Amino acid sequence: MAVSEMVIADPSFWNTRKSKMRLDHRGENGPISVQIAGGDANMLATSAALNEAQGAQIIDINMGCPAKKVCNKAAGSALMKDEALVEEIVTKVVKAVSIPVTLKIRTGWDRDNKNALNIGLIAQNAGISALAVHGRTRACAFQGHAEYDTIRALKQTLDIPVLANGDIDSPLKARQVLDQTGADGLLIGRAAQGRPWIFREINHYLNTGHLLPAPEAQEVRSIMLEHVGNLHAFYGDVMGVRIARKHVGWYLKAQDDKPFRKLFNALEDSRAQLDAIEHYFDTPRKKEEKAA
Repeated sequence: MAVSEMVIADPSFWNTRKSKMRLDHRGENGPISVQIAGGDANMLATSAALNEAQGAQIIDINMGCPAKKVCNKAAGSALMKDEALVEEIVTKVVKAVSIPVTLKIRTGWDRDNKNALNIGLIAQNAGISALAVHGRTRACAFQGHAEYDTIRALKQTLDIPVLANGDIDSPLKARQVLDQTGADGLLIGRAAQGRPWIFREINHYLNTGHLLPAPEAQEVRSIMLEHVGNLHAFYGDVMGVRIARKHVGWYLKAQDDKPFRKLFNALEDSRAQLDAIEHYFDTPRKKEEKAA
């Protein structure tokens, strides 16, 4: 299941181009899980109801984002500082919709203030259907290593499903985290950037105990072309071209091909981007054919 990008709860942002795209769920594969963010309980409840009316099948409340631009507005993981507000938010959002509501949190605000267990109990009592936990505090952001003891404690205490998140970047790590935490499932974010096949790799390993071979270059080529083409179609030529640059950078990060990335980042045309990707993968093959 893929969760949407955050939708700001404040209705004054709903008419922006970005929010309109995030609020439109037509054509999406289910289950459609929409993540909402904000610090006002009534706004979040209204946002949840709006998204349900527009096709959302699950509402996910974000209390895990560590970004300053989010936390400075008393949203994201900043909410974990105020447990009374957390209770008000989850209670009102659950009551505002007829679909399941999930919650994403961190282990606490900082290493001296880990209150995920309190938040988890509040959420469960309010009717939250599942809890996702990133194994870092807000102060840690994405630095250091995720710790899973708090997730394990939550799983042992709560009756609702608990999902583990943080540093899950391989099938072996997925197995380790599931065994260590007892979690009901996993969330993967950064490790899927430029590597969308990680999900099939993990599923295969968990089901069989065997590792899948890495995808062949031509499969990666096809995936990239489809992905970049979809970005162009969804965002339009201007924004699609800009957004495609970071995605292609993630795909080719392991190759560390700085000349190609510099060339690609300078392209301003969608067709030129697709042609460049095709050339990138076709050129090495042609050289091999000549050598043979």
